[in-house]
Amino acid sequence: MALAEGIDVRDAAPGRDGDVVLGDDFVAPDNVVEDEIRARRARRGFFSLRGSPLTRKIIIFNLIALNILVGGILYLNASRDGLALQRMSGLVGEAELVANVFEVQMPGRSPVNMITGDGIDVEGTLAAIDVQEGAEVFVFDAAGALAGRVTGAADRPATSSQRQPTIITDALTRLWAVLSRPFTAGTSDAAVNLEDLARAQVSKALTEGTQVITGEVDGGAVFVISTPIEQGDEPVAVVSMISATGEIDNLVMSEHERVLQMFLIATLVSIGLSLILASTIAHPLADLAAAAEIGGARNRGRQGNGRIRIPDLTARPDEIGRLSGALRGMVAALYDRIDGNEQFAADVAHEIKNPLASLRSAVGTMRVAKRDDQREKLLDVIDHDVRRLDRLVSDISNASRLDSELVKEEEEAFDLLTMMRNLGQYLGEQAGEKGIEFITDFPREPIIINGLEARLAQVFVNLISNATSFCEEGDAIRLWARRRENRVLIVVEDTGPGIPDQALTKIFQRFYSQRDANDFGNNSGLGLAISKQIVEAHGGVIWAENIRPTDADITSDPLGARFVVGLPV
Repeated sequence: MALAEGIDVRDAAPGRDGDVVLGDDFVAPDNVVEDEIRARRARRGFFSLRGSPLTRKIIIFNLIALNILVGGILYLNASRDGLALQRMSGLVGEAELVANVFEVQMPGRSPVNMITGDGIDVEGTLAAIDVQEGAEVFVFDAAGALAGRVTGAADRPATSSQRQPTIITDALTRLWAVLSRPFTAGTSDAAVNLEDLARAQVSKALTEGTQVITGEVDGGAVFVISTPIEQGDEPVAVVSMISATGEIDNLVMSEHERVLQMFLIATLVSIGLSLILASTIAHPLADLAAAAEIGGARNRGRQGNGRIRIPDLTARPDEIGRLSGALRGMVAALYDRIDGNEQFAADVAHEIKNPLASLRSAVGTMRVAKRDDQREKLLDVIDHDVRRLDRLVSDISNASRLDSELVKEEEEAFDLLTMMRNLGQYLGEQAGEKGIEFITDFPREPIIINGLEARLAQVFVNLISNATSFCEEGDAIRLWARRRENRVLIVVEDTGPGIPDQALTKIFQRFYSQRDANDFGNNSGLGLAISKQIVEAHGGVIWAENIRPTDADITSDPLGARFVVGLPV
């Protein structure tokens, strides 16, 4: 079965010199794209924020999240309350311990005078007490008169109350003081006397027991612990212990300083990691965008010739790798389409030249022909060539619209076997008129596939019509289908002359044909190329082979031809 429609036999047009293959081995005629991308990389640097909005957004969003986190920690931090409670408990214990020291010195039932020291040495006892730096201890008698006082000396520094350097906190405090000065002008804290603060709790401590209050002295928070001194079961005096001024604030500031130091370190780490992250995201995207922009500028005629190379980032196991692969595939498909269109245009020009040359020759000969029989033959030639051009133009128009129509049309589910039976009935009658036996063999169960029913019908009409055109009276055509696990095979077999071995690799090329001389020019050679395009658009495959017995000599004449179409189910 010499095949497919057309007018002559010729190999596919060779590739043009200078064509550039897109891919890893790509070598452009000029290095405009690569040079421009390298120049942009050099300008922006590895950690540059200039010209990279995505990098800036990554850093800003990371810092916003970090600031919100640290602000929440500082706002909700219970360190002040916890530290205050711990320090208050310690001071209560210390005050009660001082009261116990006085109580053990009390005489049994003899009256004592805390002011004159009759019965107890108040000053000596206070002098023997070790008080931390900045704290003060007062002793009041039952009437609230001051009996003694001692202030913590510097030789016993309290580790918890030492003022530790808080550079960040102090800077923020000074900044806040400057910013809040317009709103606090004219306000001042009245000085509070520690002795008066302690004396205010004497009467309450004598009647209700240990008292704890807080106050502000010179801008610093203090605790005032007042506990009674008892002689037997009778309270006779009060010990008041006042913590060092600003002790709790210093502790809290130290805690905040540690948080802010960690925040500063976290900020630097966040910026560094953001820049690294941006370099792995923004920079590759910038390279991809640069390649596309340069390609657009080149297409507008502002750059040199040569194909655009999309950077190969497919080794990355992320979305950027997928994007790079998709863009490279898209660009490769675009160039393939451009090459195909150019080749198609060249093929069309070649095919049209043949009948035009014949027409020109016939018209020129008719001008000098004198006999009517010669003129009649020339008119037949002209008529034949005009019909040939008309068919060729129609087939070329259909082939050129096929891609867009395949994309636009909606696929639907349909029964493949019902379509095949209808085609078999119609085309079988045509084959029968030529004396060709037409046999069909289909499964009983329907085979439902998704696709364009009309386009697939066009494929099998082409295959069956080809088989009919190459068969003679007494030959047979068999159309059968079989369902496999995930595909269906449709086979068109005939007992015609078969396919020349050298043509097996060419019959699906556009305009390729090997027809009898008597049938020259009646077909465009596009039928099998269109069929292959439709099948592949459905995710299927199509191939041709000769029918030979298993043990037959490969050089022997074939028993016929077989076309196989495989479609996914």
